[in-house]
Parts: sequence; C-alpha cells; structure tokens
Amino acid sequence: MSVIHREPELNWPDLRQAIDLGKVEVVGRLLRDGTEEQRRTFGPELEAYVKGLPPERWWSNRDRAAAVAVAALGCLPSAARTSALLTRRDVRDRWGDIPLGELINMSRARDLQWLGDLARRLAAKLPREGRDGQWRLVAGLLTEAGVAPPTDDAFVRGWFAHLQAWQPKDERRPLLERLRVDPYLDALLPRMFEVDGLGVELARSSWHQEERRWDHRPAVPHVLVALAAEGRVDRTVLLDGVLGRFLRGDRVSALRAFVVLHDELGPTEAELTARVVRYVRLLPDAHSTVATLAQRALRRLDNNGRLELDTLLQGSRQLLARPEKMLVKAQLSWLDRVAKRNPDRVGEVLETVAVAFGHDALDVQERALTIVLRHVARTEPPVRARLAELAGVLAGDLPGRAAAVLGEPVAAVAVDVPAGWVLVPMPSVAPMPPPVTGVAELAEEIGALLHDEGSMVGWERVLAGIVACHADDPVLLRDALVPILDRYEVQFRPGQTWWGSPRLRQLLGEVIRAAVRPGNRLSGWERGVGMVRAALGGPPADLPVTGYGPGPQHALALRIAETAVYTRHRPIPMLVSTPTRANGQLDATVLVQRLAEAERAGWQPWRFDLEQALLRLPREIDGDALSRAAGLRTPAGVRLSRWLTDGGAPQPGSVRVDQRRPPLRRFDHWELSHLPERRVVVGLRPGAVDYGPFAQEMFELDPADRPEIKQSDPEYQLWPGVLPNHREVIAAWALPAFAGLADCDQRGAELLPLLAESAGPVGPAVALALAYTLAARHEADRVAGVDAFLALAAVGDLDGAALGRELGALAADGTIKLTRVVAGLAEAARAGARADVWAAIEAALPAVLAATPRGGPDLLALGAQTATATPTASTSGVTSGSNATGASGGTGASGGTSGTGSVGGEAHQAEPGALRAALAGIAARGGSGRLVTEARRLDRVLAG
Repeated sequence: MSVIHREPELNWPDLRQAIDLGKVEVVGRLLRDGTEEQRRTFGPELEAYVKGLPPERWWSNRDRAAAVAVAALGCLPSAARTSALLTRRDVRDRWGDIPLGELINMSRARDLQWLGDLARRLAAKLPREGRDGQWRLVAGLLTEAGVAPPTDDAFVRGWFAHLQAWQPKDERRPLLERLRVDPYLDALLPRMFEVDGLGVELARSSWHQEERRWDHRPAVPHVLVALAAEGRVDRTVLLDGVLGRFLRGDRVSALRAFVVLHDELGPTEAELTARVVRYVRLLPDAHSTVATLAQRALRRLDNNGRLELDTLLQGSRQLLARPEKMLVKAQLSWLDRVAKRNPDRVGEVLETVAVAFGHDALDVQERALTIVLRHVARTEPPVRARLAELAGVLAGDLPGRAAAVLGEPVAAVAVDVPAGWVLVPMPSVAPMPPPVTGVAELAEEIGALLHDEGSMVGWERVLAGIVACHADDPVLLRDALVPILDRYEVQFRPGQTWWGSPRLRQLLGEVIRAAVRPGNRLSGWERGVGMVRAALGGPPADLPVTGYGPGPQHALALRIAETAVYTRHRPIPMLVSTPTRANGQLDATVLVQRLAEAERAGWQPWRFDLEQALLRLPREIDGDALSRAAGLRTPAGVRLSRWLTDGGAPQPGSVRVDQRRPPLRRFDHWELSHLPERRVVVGLRPGAVDYGPFAQEMFELDPADRPEIKQSDPEYQLWPGVLPNHREVIAAWALPAFAGLADCDQRGAELLPLLAESAGPVGPAVALALAYTLAARHEADRVAGVDAFLALAAVGDLDGAALGRELGALAADGTIKLTRVVAGLAEAARAGARADVWAAIEAALPAVLAATPRGGPDLLALGAQTATATPTASTSGVTSGSNATGASGGTGASGGTSGTGSVGGEAHQAEPGALRAALAGIAARGGSGRLVTEARRLDRVLAG
C-alpha cells in the first residue's frame, strides 16, 4: 500500500508568525507555495493584523514592515487595498527596507495585472523632500510593470536623491556614466528646471573617486554639459530650461547651480539672439546674480551689433529702476558708449539714462547726470527741456548742476516718485471693542487667547468678561467654562513654567478654576499667591508672590491673581480698570461713572484693579471729571479725586547707564563671550513721590553694570497697556531685549510700534530702543523700527536730535552697524519724515565722522538728500527734531539727571558748528574716495 505525502496546508498562524519575526523570505515562500484561493483568504486577516499593531511593535523589528509588504502583495486582491496598507505611515517610512526582488517575485507568481496601478498609487505618496530608498522601491515597481514614470515634484526629487545617494563600493560609478544610461533622464530632465528648490540638490559637491577628494563644484551642471557635448541630451532643453527657471525665480541658493550650468554651456551668439526677449525679461525682477548674467549676455550681443537699440533701451529703463548700484552703474556705462556711437538717437538714450535720476543712491544719480551733461550738447531743445523736467527728482547738490546746463524745468516733473514729501498723519487710537456680552462669546475669546499669547485688548476683555458673567449667573458661566478647563488642562496646569516663571495662561487657569469650582481647595499656585487673601480684611502690606520679577510683567500677573482669589471670596459685578482705548488708556469720565455706580450699589473695587485704573488715566483731565470725582465718598472715590487733583503719576527720571562686559577669563569665558562688549541702557529714578507698592516697583529700575541677555518675550506686547501714559518706563524695562536685536542678533521688536502709539514723554529709553531696533539684525525688526519712527514723527513726539546722538555714539564704537540704520532712515525719509531724518543724521554725523565706521558715506549721502528737503537746514551740528520738549535729558519726578560718562541723561551733545568742522576735515584729506566725495557734497548743500 503506497503512502501519499502531502505538503502541510498554508495557514494564517504560520504566516503571522513569519511576519512577526520579520522573515521576509519565509513569508514570500509560504505565499508562493500556496494557491491563489488560499492567499486571498488571508487578506482580511492581514489587514486586521496591521491595523491592530501598536507603534512600538513596528520599531522593535524593522524587518516586520518588509514582511507585511510582501504579504500584502501576496494576499490582497486589488491595487487600492494593497496601496492603502503599504502607505500606512508605519510601513511607508520603511519602504527603503523592503527587498524589491521579493515584491517582483510575488508579482510574477500571482501574475498581477494591477502592478502598474499599484506603482502609480505608491508614487503619489512619495515624500515631497525626496528619499532614495522609497524612490528606488517605487521606480523598481514601475519598471517591472512597464509603466511610464510620473513627472510630479516628489518623483523628480526622489530621482535626484537616488542619483546622489551613497553607493556600495562594488557598484560605485561616476555620475556621468550613471546619467548616460539612466532610463528616466529623457522624461525627467525638463522637469528638473521646474521643481522649486531643486537647485539646492544640483549644487551639492561630489566625491572624486580617482583623486580621493571632495570636488566642491556643483556636480550635476558639469555632467549635463558633458552629456550635451556627447549629444546624449539636447542643448536646447538645457538652455531653455535654465532661462525658464530664472524667469520663475527661486531662492538664491537654489539658483546657483543653474547659473553655473548657464555659464558652462557658454551659449553661442545665435543661441543668445534667439532668446533675447527672455534675457530682457530677466533685467527688472530677477535676482541680482541672474540679472548680471542677462546683462552680460545682452551686452555681448550689442558689442557684436546683434542687439536692436529699441530692445536695449526698453531693457535699460527697467534695469535702471533696480536698487543694486553695481548693476545700475554698469548699465549706465554701457549706455554712455551707446550714446557715443548713435549720435542720431542720442536724445532717446539720454532720456533712458535719466531714469536713474530717481535712484535712491546719490552716487548713481551723479553718474547718470554726468553722462547726460556729457552728451546733452548734441540734443535738440525739446529733449533738453524734457531732461530738465526729469532732473527735478535729483537730490543733494545735483539739482544746481543740472539747472546750470539744462536750465530750470518749465513744468512740474511727471515722474512716478515715492510720496515722501508729506508725512501721512497717524490715525487716532482705536476705541476698545465692546465688552463680552455672554458666556458663549467669553468661551470663544478664551479659546482665541489660548492659541497665542494674545493682545492687551484680548486679556482685558477676558478678565472683564469672567468677572461680569460670574456676577450675572455663576452656574451658566461654570457650564460654559468647564469644557475649556478640561480641554486646556495641560496649559492651565500649575507648575508649568517658561523661562523660569508661570505663563499668564496658566495663571488664567486659576481664574477659571475659581469661577467654576468655588468649593475646591486652593491649588499649588493659589497657595503661592495666598497673600492676596489678606486684602479681604484690608490692604496687604506686601505684594503677593506670582513668580514674576518686578516690572510691568508683574502688574498683569497680580491682577490675574487678585481675580482668581476674589472671584472665589469677594465677587464684584465689574472691573473698573478695563480700558476705553485700544492702547490701554482709560477715560477719566468713564472711571468716575464706574466708581459712582459702585458707590450706589454698595461695593468696592478690588485693590489692584483700582491701582491699574488710576495708572491708565491720561495726564490731562477735563474739569467736569474733576468736579464729579470730588463728589465721591467711598475710599476708592476719594483716592480717585486725590489722584486727579495731584495730576496722576509723575514721570520718573531716566538715567543712561553704560554697561561693560567684564574681562574674559578662562573659567567664565563661555558665559561672558556671548555678551556684547558695551551696551547703553536706562535706569529709572522715581524720586520722593509715593506711587504705592503696585506702581513703585515699575517706576524704579537699577540696571546691572554688565550687559544681560534677555530674549524678547511675547508678553512684552502687553506692557504698554499697563502704563499707557509712561512709554519711557516701558522702554527702559524692555531695553535689554531691544539692544539684543542689534548686538546679539535676536528677534522680536513688536513692542516698539505699540510704544509709539502710547502716550507720555519720549526720553533716552525710547530713543535708545529706536536706535537699537533700526540697527537690528533681522529685516522684520528694522521694519518695526521704521514704523515706530514714522508714528512718533507724525504726532510730533520724535526728538530726532536725541535719536541721532544715540545712533552716532553707538555706531562710533561699533556697538551697532550703521549700514543697517541707514537703510531704515532712508525708508523713513521716503515715507515723508525727511525733516526728522535729517535732524537725526545731523546729530549723528559728528561722532560718525570722527570714527568713520562702515556706512559713513551712505549716511552722508542720505544727509545730502534729506537736508535739501528741509525748509531750513541747520549748520550748527545739533538740531532739534519735531519735539524737543520730551523727557530727553532725564527730567522727571526727581528733577532730572544730566551729564556724560557711564551715567547721564543722554548721549554727548556736539558743540555748535561741529558738523561743518567735521565735514571740512574730511574734505581736506583730498582724493576721490566716496567718504570724501559725499562729505564735500553735504558741505556744499549746507553752504548753499
């Protein structure tokens, strides 16, 4: 009797065990040995297994993903279901570990007709940044299925990642050989020029195998040029692709490789002529490196007589409007030669040159005027009249030179120039939005506040809304806020800190807990501020501990602490300190009405809430508010009446403090090396005035004798609302952060425009804050400085001379970079603040010319431009800006401080006539250097 031996049937437990162990070959063999019917029965089991696998199981065995992929291709019935499983994140992240051969063997064993569909679906899920391992898997499946490759960005990036990926030693071949036989080259090469940012990958260096060294030249451009020389790729594709990339633009780092490719191709004159329109289109807007390339190509055609003059003039008019001086000067030199060789059209050429009259740089304007004056004798009278009109935008001493030859313009020039002759008035401060009207709106406001640091307006509306809604219906408020408390529990959790102190949002959590869980015991944070409870029987002797140090940041934390405790123990129907204006100011009449209402209803405002309300009152109070306040009889009303009668909180004295970094020693070198060598900050002296404990700590500041690194904090933007009438005080507290923008390359100047919108005298702290911000490392911060400059100038609060003295002193010793400042001042001048800009420049120049830091010639040139726009340009060396009566000099409650050295009221003031003397000294050096040239120009402007 014969015995029939049968192979054991394929079963799910065996297959699952092989998948669990990551045995890819065993999984493949088991499925290939089974029947199609058996394989299909395991599809649902496999899908359930993958969905139920916890994340840690994927990491415990990296081969498990490969086993799952082979099993999916062997069990699942369609491309859609297989793709859904393979594109799960835990599997997709490990595509590079999946053996392509096993997938191909499984596909052939099942004779899958939908392999191409699967490959296309997987290709659509390739990561955008391009990864070699994942791309190789998809490309292998596409090749096996005989499907054309996709040309989307992700596939092209993956292709490049594969070309530049590390190769095993036995498979290593030069990039030229690999690209020569690459099956995707023809299909993907045109797309190489269209994928944004891909030029960064093209610019990578390569390993030179024969010489055993890194070749830091971009590898791909050289290889493509070599392939074009062999005829493997079409030069037309490369050249058109490069120009298309230039026209679309990209980051500078992404364009470098394409510039190299263009130069390596070395276009012929015929190729340049066929693409002259595209080169002209690059002149006005392309990056300066690309525009220089286009300028060079067009000039080559012009030198050989293959560029039409109309095309040249059209492109020149566009290029001369660019800000880059080197580009514009090169174009002017080119047009100078064109004017010589085209006497019959010299008028058209000169009118094109005159476009540069409107350039921001005086030396560019002078170059253009020199060219015009050199050739104007060969023009007709109508052309001269037109040139005289165009010369109306010249600045400095150039209008006089132009008028001497061209004559005065007959009519006003019709040229598009920046509207910078009149400073646009700043809009009035916006009123405070309406109060929160119900618990639903309050919940929305709290949610919005918790998604960012929030504004002063947002915080005030939330605090006032919680107090009012709690007084109206505590149960309704609890029902609305419990979901918020649960949702944002992590942010509200006591003990969560940032930079060593509780964030306001965590303090807000205590207010919400107090409102919705009044019966609970005090939390850990509430115990930290438990001293507020002493106010139930009378005002506490000391301020509570909130985790914040002294300063404006402590004030809002105190009020939130007070709200958290008193909402639980002594609720009131409303807060009296809620501002009436968006800058934090509170109208005195409104406060009188609130206290009168409290007197009629028989309740007293909370202590810190009243203190904050008083600090928000403007200094100028109408008589009606004074008389009505005198009629109040409650302690809060009497306090308000006395406050108004005394004129509110006087301004503290401002004292300049010159901080120096200690000498570097071995044991503390790392700690001190990142500090600036010198920094000027401002201290505050409150004098003999009793401000009360709430305000006293804000009006007294004694900076250290060495610089401190303080990062700009989003909470700084809440500070102006605490002291809306004392912007000098806020600026003094934030000055270390403002200084860090210039000397430590930090970020965050959002506070400065808010200070400009606040009230109060402008002293050395505001002037220094503006100086540091104009010299900030990052452009966004410098823009904030320009905005603050214009806002202060528009309302007459800018002391340009004080700002200039600070700028000059800081730039003279290298504390700030003058080149950054000049750009901001030029922008402010274009916006209309020319008189204030000149006041700052005039005061800064004596110190700048004595030290001649980098940027001095630019400051002189800007001075020549703005001095001509000032009705009466002073020649004394010290000019007042639009406001010379602020707190500059440190005047305040203490009677003021003044002087020079490490402590003083403001930077050293130059002697009368110092500027003209300094200019004469520079001019006497002789030579034609730019510093001497610009000094002579400004001297002529001031003398004339």
